[in-house]
Amino acid sequence: MELNKIKPAEGAKHAKRRVGRGIGSGLGKTAGRGHKGQKSRSGGFHKVGFEGGQMPLYRRLPKRGFISLTKQFDGQVTLGALQKLGLAEVDLVALKKSGLVSGLTKSVKIIKTGELSMAITVRGLSATAGAKAAVEAAGGKFVEAA
Repeated sequence: MELNKIKPAEGAKHAKRRVGRGIGSGLGKTAGRGHKGQKSRSGGFHKVGFEGGQMPLYRRLPKRGFISLTKQFDGQVTLGALQKLGLAEVDLVALKKSGLVSGLTKSVKIIKTGELSMAITVRGLSATAGAKAAVEAAGGKFVEAA
């Protein structure tokens, strides 16, 4: 193989469609835009959701609910998942490495779902009251992040 002999794969390159270049091209005269109207004219277009002056759907419907912008940075882990993980010390970095929480997560809460029979040290994570009791009952402890 030589640099001057490299060519793109067969069918990878094709000519740009030339509209408005005569009847023989199949896209002459109106150039595929139809007859008259805002869409047929140059520069004649509108923003997404525009309904010709009618009150657009996104403004006709009531606003409802609330989505927190910080939701993607919060995670939760069950006691059952910690049991399967089998680590003696659990912190945010360990949970990210194991894949139990996403890489974007900044804070994790342990919830009481499943069983925990081994003693673990939880470093810098929060927990529900039931989960905290279950960890301590299994001989584990909670330590503040250094």
